[in-house]
Amino acid sequence: MTPGSEEIFSIEGVRRADRYASGHGRSGWALMQAAGAAVASEIRTRWSPRQTVIFAGAGNNGGDGLVIAERLAAAGWLVRVERVFPGREWTGDADVAAQHWTGPLAPATPDSLTGAELIVDAIFGTGLSRRPEGLAAELIKAINASGRPVVAVDIPSGLSGDRAEPEGVAVEADLTVTFHRLRPAHLLQPSVQFCGEIVCADIGIPEHTPPEDDIVARWNHPGLWSDWPHSGSPDTHKHRKGRLAVLSGPAKATGAARMAAEAGLRAGAGLVTMLTPPGAALVNASHLTEVMIRSFRESDDFLSGLDDIRATAAVLGPAAGKNDALRELVIAALSRPLPVVLDGDALSVFEDDPGHLLGHLRHHDVITPHAGEFERLFPGLSDSALNKIEAARAAADKAGCVVVYKGADSVIAVSGRTPRINTHASSALATAGTGDTLAGLIGGLLAQGAPAFDAASAAVWLHGEAALRLGPGLIAGELADAMPAVMQDLTRRRRIAAARAALIGG
Repeated sequence: MTPGSEEIFSIEGVRRADRYASGHGRSGWALMQAAGAAVASEIRTRWSPRQTVIFAGAGNNGGDGLVIAERLAAAGWLVRVERVFPGREWTGDADVAAQHWTGPLAPATPDSLTGAELIVDAIFGTGLSRRPEGLAAELIKAINASGRPVVAVDIPSGLSGDRAEPEGVAVEADLTVTFHRLRPAHLLQPSVQFCGEIVCADIGIPEHTPPEDDIVARWNHPGLWSDWPHSGSPDTHKHRKGRLAVLSGPAKATGAARMAAEAGLRAGAGLVTMLTPPGAALVNASHLTEVMIRSFRESDDFLSGLDDIRATAAVLGPAAGKNDALRELVIAALSRPLPVVLDGDALSVFEDDPGHLLGHLRHHDVITPHAGEFERLFPGLSDSALNKIEAARAAADKAGCVVVYKGADSVIAVSGRTPRINTHASSALATAGTGDTLAGLIGGLLAQGAPAFDAASAAVWLHGEAALRLGPGLIAGELADAMPAVMQDLTRRRRIAAARAALIGG
């Protein structure tokens, strides 16, 4: 994916950017020419000249298609344009584009695909708010069944730029070329699966500071949290690097917490202690070398443990057991001033009374629900009326803490800040224990003093980077072991970038 910018715009945000360009000397026709040229260039980069069919709607998306046709034909390609709505007049700048196109132009039919070796979808743009019907729906089905390479202009027809779920049928593209800024549908599941490779092209819209409402999210990357992770000053020591406490489950369920503890160490925490029920102490001690073990019996003992080790962050939940004792421990931990990461059982144990948990969370706490846990904690927010970004933002407002809404398209949100969406990940993470490792990474960064929003964002990215390096077949315990190489490479890239910036500035 070529994001173009970290900013993810709403449909209305892109429209406003177009209007801004028009008011600053960049006409709609000039933008259409640039958009069509960008798509044609991406096509020519990937394919040799071949018989190409462009399905064009009546609006600006269809106008882009006409410019693409003109550019490809000028390069010697065999191109024909099929009008999906021949009974409608061309609208806006598409009318200008139609006057420039002198090649084959005919009403589209299901037989229009005959002889096509490449298909360009320029039927609907990102603003579609209804399901495709009639001939348009038939054509989309035929395009998907053709087996030919498909290029979508701006977004595959049938998707809406602001939504993740298609209303009906949608084009399944091999390449989507969009313009200026990505929209939520280019990143969220399942809509991103319809897009194929995604390129965001610069079409000459002047850079400006957009209204905050136009930026619905930011694409998560290391530049957003450039201070983390870090190695500290040369004279640092383990206590300056933070002290993380991790709650262990019972004797037969200790592995998840151990993975969280090891991840906390790998994230840079100077000291990690597992607070463990008495029966699990020996089990944990026999598996862990660098992590300290402390037993507790009651919630008061647990709090004393947090105080005695002077914990600067805590992780609760991985395989901790869904019972009243865990509920008590969670609420007790939230009574202390240190930031707390809640994962897995620490969330599910409140599914019958989520308000009790939400009423105790603070701005520096982090919760990490997957889709099922999210629905139980925030009933109704995962409804299809909201996309995942909107749902995570609403949940963060309601909970008053950082929410990591996990998945292939994890969204990190906190009240008062623009959410971050992370696509830097791998399907190999769909295996047991990876969420426990993520919780530990977040906790390790929090323990060092990272702001909660940045700690969560950094941990999600590092987690994904490790998975991408390890590839298919990874097991969760390997993610923490991959962290030194991941963080070393990140540090090196940052130093190179800083040196380049200094040279340019000098």
